[in-house]
Formats: sequence, C-alpha cells, structure tokens
Amino acid sequence: MEAQVSLPLMAMALLPLRRLIFLLCFFSALPRRCRFLAAEAAPTLVASLPGFDGPLPFRLETGYVTVDEQNGAELFYYFIESEGDPRSDPVIVWITGGDRCSVLSALLFEIGPLKLVGEPYNGTIPRLRYHPYAWTKVASILFVDSPVGAGFSFSRDPRGYDVGEISSSLQLKKFLTKWFTEHPDCLSNPFYVGGDSSGGKIVPFLAQKISEDIEAGVRPLINLKGYLVGNPATGEYNIDYGSRVPYLHGMGIISDQLYELIMEHCQGEDYSNPKNALCAQVLDRSNQLWNEISHPHILYKKCVYASSGPNDGSTERKILKEEVGVLKHPPPRPSMGCQTYGNYLSYFWANNNLTRKALGIKKGSKDEWVRCHERDLPYSLDIKSTIKYHHNMTLKGYRALVYSGDHDSVIPFLGTQSWVRSLNFPIVDEWRAWHLDGQSAGFTITYRNNLTFATVKNGGHTAPEFEPERCLAMFARWVSHESL
Repeated sequence: MEAQVSLPLMAMALLPLRRLIFLLCFFSALPRRCRFLAAEAAPTLVASLPGFDGPLPFRLETGYVTVDEQNGAELFYYFIESEGDPRSDPVIVWITGGDRCSVLSALLFEIGPLKLVGEPYNGTIPRLRYHPYAWTKVASILFVDSPVGAGFSFSRDPRGYDVGEISSSLQLKKFLTKWFTEHPDCLSNPFYVGGDSSGGKIVPFLAQKISEDIEAGVRPLINLKGYLVGNPATGEYNIDYGSRVPYLHGMGIISDQLYELIMEHCQGEDYSNPKNALCAQVLDRSNQLWNEISHPHILYKKCVYASSGPNDGSTERKILKEEVGVLKHPPPRPSMGCQTYGNYLSYFWANNNLTRKALGIKKGSKDEWVRCHERDLPYSLDIKSTIKYHHNMTLKGYRALVYSGDHDSVIPFLGTQSWVRSLNFPIVDEWRAWHLDGQSAGFTITYRNNLTFATVKNGGHTAPEFEPERCLAMFARWVSHESL
C-alpha cells in the first residue's frame, strides 16, 4: 500500500515547484474554464501588475509556446479571460501590425482591459488603470507577440528570427494547435482570428490554414467561426495606399489641381515606385502635403518629440538603474498632449524588472523590450495579396467583419471599401448608419456569405485607439450575431 502511494508522490516531487503550485491553484479555481494541461513550461497566473492599484479585476495568464524547436523560437502570449462568461464566450486570437510590434500595444492602447495613465514620466514605473471599453467584456482574448522577435517572443538561435509573413503565420497555426491542446476546455468556445493594420494580412491567411486543418480532421478541432480585421493592409500597394490620393483630396488636404494631375500622369503606375517622372513629381508633392498632418488621425495634431531619454535628475537615474538596468533604445519623448505618449510610457513599464517578474518573462530571453522594431530583423513580405483568402473564407461560410476608422489616412477606408466590394457578393443589408446612444457611430453594409464592412466615426489608425466605446459596441454586436 505504501509503495502505491509513494510512486505518484515521487513523480509530483519531480515537477518544478512553480508548475505544481500553478496546477493546484488553477484546477481548483477554474472549474469548467479554459484550464491548462501541462505539456510545455507552465504558464503564469498574474494576479497583480506593477503600476496597477490592487488585484487585477480579470483573469490574466501569460506564457510561452515553442514554434520552432530547431532554433528554440518561442512565442509569448497574454491570455485574458472574458469578463462575461468565459465558459461560452468566444475566444479571439489577436495579431497586431507594424514592424514586429508587440501585441502589448493592442492590449494597452486598443482592445485590452488596461490603459497606461497619461502623466509625465518621472523615472518610477508608469501607472495603469482599468479600461471600461475592453473587448474582454464579451470575449476571451489571446494576445500573441508574433512574429518571433516581437515583444517578449524570442529565439535562442538567431536564425530563428529569419521569418516572413507565410512562415510566421504557419508558426501561429502551430502555436494555436499547441495552445488549444493545453487548454482543451476552450475548444468548444467559438473561435475567431483578429488583427489590424499589417496584421490584417496575416489574419485571413491564418484563418484559411486553420480551416484547411479542420477539413482534414487535424486535431485538436478548433471551433473556428470567422475572423475580423481592422484598418487592414492587403499587400496590394495600389489598394492599400493608392486610395490615399482620393482620400486626401476628399478631405481637403490636396487641391483639385494636384488631384487632377495625379489622375492624369499616374494612370497604371505603381504608386510606390512610379516610372513616369511627372507622376513621381506630383506624388512627391502629395506626400509633402500629407506629411503636414497626423497620419493615424487627420484631425489630431502632429507629435513633437523632445528627446530620446528619460527626464534628467539623479533620483530618476537611480530608480531607473535599480529597476530596469541599462536601456539601450529609449524612444523619443513626445509632448504630453500627443496621442502616442502612452507608447513612450510602455517602454519603461515593460522593461521594469518588477513587470518582467510579474509576467513570468524568462531570464536572459530578452535584454530589452521595444514596442516596435525598425527593420533590424529579417522579415519577408511574401503574402502579396490577401483578397483571395478573404474570398475563399467567406465563400466557405465563415463570418467576417472588416472595419475602418474614417479618419485614418494610413490605410484609408476608401481602399478597404473598394476591395470588399470587388468580392462581388450580393448585398443583403444596404449601406446605412449604425448607432450608439441614439447617434450615428459609423456606417455599415452587409453582403451575402456573412461579410460585414463598417466604418467607425472619428476612428483613426487603429480605430479602437481613438474610439474605444464605439468599437466595443460594434464588436460586441457582431460577435453576438446581432445587427450593427
């Protein structure tokens, strides 16, 4: 009898203490939720975060998933359970845009339940506050730092950083296969793939690859229901950015005369590399005028950057050295009134040793967190166009929401609207306003095959950063199968 008891006890003793504690706490506290079954290193349950007053009012799990065993590449994630009913609410995997930008941007500035408090940085850890318009009100969100090298994701062998849009998408598919295997209670929840900006190129491709696995009976069978993309790139330059000229003209930023010259001399030209000298000249003038305004939101003031480091002062320097060590690439400091001041604060929050400990960041995996890279790591832009993937997925009957902030000049809604229309699906709900609190919050049109396009009034690049309440209303209705 004693031998029968001692064998499991010995096996348990071999488990790392951290994993054992995690399993005991997690299984006892989470009946019928998205529980973790040990396969890779145990994730971290985060009950509190530096800068936030009190325990977190939501459930946060962080962890790593290996996606390239040969090079030791691991993707880091933040999983935030729905504040509604996590047993039945949808699960969304979220991919952010930019050059290897950390998904922490989406969590802190767009759709997550935390915001950085906008106050002058003084060398101490920036403060956090609860965000009432988080999409986690109605869904569980799996925020993933992808591709390898973004945020806290890392590779032990530098060759693991040499990826592209296709290979990183396949790594995300592998990530999801492993993650759902370790979280089997989530498999019955409706699942959606979501992302914005250049992340919008990954979303439909990844969704199609998941759908192909489902058709092939690959397990675990993910309950994929559809996808959503915001202010999305397609990979077709003249669609994504060619619409900028008519948009700037319509908004009164370029003149009638300049617009007519562009239309005359740039027909059939590649706007990114025009062969026609006159076309190049007028496009250059258009870009000069465009640079007079804020690109993400044309009504916001342009940011003025003061310096690349924290405020001077021996106390601040002492706190910085003790809490975060040596920072190699501090971002330039914008003025307090700038929309991107939070980006500046995020650098000091994420690099704080207390933050890293709370999030369970592996020691030695990342010397310095940066919000976005600057083409310092290889990345192939090998998804040339996503339109065929949008077409394929919607023809299969998967639901799709495509939305744009109407004040975004980076990827104007005109281009997005045009490629959505080019799919040639019959209209089932004509162009109309959608409302919040009795006022129009944007405009929308619905096509056959469960395809919805919507604009968000006063939204920029990206829409939730500028209009969080409207975007939550839009998302909550759509994901609940309600009319916008």
